[in-house]
Amino acid sequence: MMASAGKKRRVLIIVENLPSPFDRRVWQEATTLDEAGYEVSIICPTGKGYESKHELIDGIHIYRHNLPLEAEGALGYLMEYSAALFWEFVLAWRVLLTRGFDAIHACNPPDNIFLVGGFFKLFGKKFLFDHHDINPELYEAKFGRRDFFYKVMLAWERWTFKIADVSIATNESYKRIAIERGGMPEERVFVVRSGPKLERMKIMPPVNALKKGRDYLVGYVGVMGAQEGIDYLLRSARYIIHELGRTDVHFGLVGGGTSLEEMEAYANELGVGDYVTFTGRVPDQEMLEMLNTADVCVNPDVANEMNDKSTMNKIMEYMALGKPIVQFDLSEGRFSAQEASLYARENDEQDMANKIIELLDNPQKREEMGAFGRKRVEEELAWNHEVPKLLHAYDVLFGA
Repeated sequence: MMASAGKKRRVLIIVENLPSPFDRRVWQEATTLDEAGYEVSIICPTGKGYESKHELIDGIHIYRHNLPLEAEGALGYLMEYSAALFWEFVLAWRVLLTRGFDAIHACNPPDNIFLVGGFFKLFGKKFLFDHHDINPELYEAKFGRRDFFYKVMLAWERWTFKIADVSIATNESYKRIAIERGGMPEERVFVVRSGPKLERMKIMPPVNALKKGRDYLVGYVGVMGAQEGIDYLLRSARYIIHELGRTDVHFGLVGGGTSLEEMEAYANELGVGDYVTFTGRVPDQEMLEMLNTADVCVNPDVANEMNDKSTMNKIMEYMALGKPIVQFDLSEGRFSAQEASLYARENDEQDMANKIIELLDNPQKREEMGAFGRKRVEEELAWNHEVPKLLHAYDVLFGA
């Protein structure tokens, strides 16, 4: 249903962990809603390249706020979440008094945005929860314990689902959590996957200079954080280069995060620093150049409960570019990639290394797997297949 039938409905999207339009899922949702006739505003943090406090892009008003730091440790997260929550309230009032909104669309992490959504429900506003990460499992993956703060994560999650009028999940695993752990009625939980837009994930000619004079390039895009398994990938690189003697392979790692400098130092410690390019966070063009040049793409996400239940955008982005994949054997990763990937034993960097080499040495298999992945994205996983599901969730939210 088009929101433009009659008075335009107004949506305020709140996201705390990434700036817009850098957060691709959020931006795809925002532009989809805008194209369907909704008026959309976004509250998000500033970030590198996104320093402006108010910006109008493609008809969408973006209101950004500073954060005191990029959090590490429980105290750091407390400071970050408290500052973000303060600015979310301030900017929500600003949007309400200037542009107005009829619904808040809250994107986690963290799960405390329900405080903003619950407050404005007192004024008759709707509240939709966009479940990006399962935060109790994320906390356990980061810190390796189920302590007081883990219980806080569970409580926030329960309260979020209790207050939400509608929830959207990125996959069936998250939908089950919303229903079973969150107590949401099944008819108010909708799966909207984070499929890539094919017009963004463009297939381009390789840039051979990125191989640094070597025959092959292994590509990665994503966050440089604790649970992303970059240390496993670097140990795989060490095994490939020093144990198997394959000095014809280079590794290109695209992305920023709290562990970037630590991983650069670790690569040097392992003796593979000259074989690994860390780009940090870069524009889409540079990311696409790296991935289009890659012969194989990898997802070294650590096998744990969090990653097993989560759909990783990088997998479908690799598939959209027709790239064969190597990853650890995780439930949602296998669902997404199917025959486009080889699956290494859980957290076994040597098996991951062997599977990378298996693909590098078999160009026909790489081509077949890449073609399967591209076709699966085109026919099932691309964002255009998710648009009707998102708009249906909004119809339910507004009682259509």
